[in-house]
Amino acid sequence: MRVNRVVGRFAPSPSGRMHLGNLWSCLLAWLAARSASGGMVLRLEDLDPDRCRPEYCDQVMRDLEWLGLDWDGQPVYQSRRTERYKQAFQRLEQQGVIYPCFCTRAERLAASAPHRSDGTAIYDGRCARLSQWERVELSKTRRPAWRVRVPEQEIAFTDLLQGGFREVLARDCGDFILRRSDGVYAYQLAVVVDDADMGVTQVVRGSDLLSSTPRQMWLQDRLSLPHPAYGHLPLLLARDGRRLAKRDRDRELGQLQREYTARSLVGLLACAANLIDRPEPITPRELLPLFSWEKLPREDITI
Repeated sequence: MRVNRVVGRFAPSPSGRMHLGNLWSCLLAWLAARSASGGMVLRLEDLDPDRCRPEYCDQVMRDLEWLGLDWDGQPVYQSRRTERYKQAFQRLEQQGVIYPCFCTRAERLAASAPHRSDGTAIYDGRCARLSQWERVELSKTRRPAWRVRVPEQEIAFTDLLQGGFREVLARDCGDFILRRSDGVYAYQLAVVVDDADMGVTQVVRGSDLLSSTPRQMWLQDRLSLPHPAYGHLPLLLARDGRRLAKRDRDRELGQLQREYTARSLVGLLACAANLIDRPEPITPRELLPLFSWEKLPREDITI
């Protein structure tokens, strides 16, 4: 029986300099793929024109190369793939599972069910109940976003690190946005199309995206696309317990490069991942024979 080749991916958002948490995900995604003699795709998730800039894309590539991480082929830019997202959107539209949402941000919050445990409000689907006349009238003054109507369906999968995870879509995530009111396609749709088109078989990313996986798997089923394997890493936390964030310039790479060499920074991350005993200088390639899913921590790490 032929075993499919592992293909992993880096998928950074070029909205600023990468921070230590981004490097953590990139390093472990690379090790997971390359230790299995697999491929690696670089996808720049630059869909948001308000936040992403070409110079940030170039910086991402320079930073990955500085760290010693390579990829196969040319980098892929999401901003150049809108036609593919449009095709997927139209297919869902033909299935009758999307609808226009005219709510402002304040109205969305007012129309939300109680928050999930991660603080995210769950939209109650009020715009799905609008009549055709109401939609026509609202469209005269507002440009709608577009949501997908999710069913009362449970999606379950086994994560490579976190184990069994399940959600009931309507209860736990609610109808989510596929295209913003400014016409920009949403992350959930773009990532599903991209992973399939690029032959990605293994997605390694932070555990903050764990709850996105069931809705992505549901979209994959609607679009007749394969499911990759998923591995959600524990997050790196600032010393005050916050998640590292670009907007706060937490441990961003410009600062880190003044404190560490590339080999010493890799060693710091490798030690946090339980791949080596002490934070000693090492290259990503030297870590390949040491990588094991069983060694990786499951709980968030203060660093």
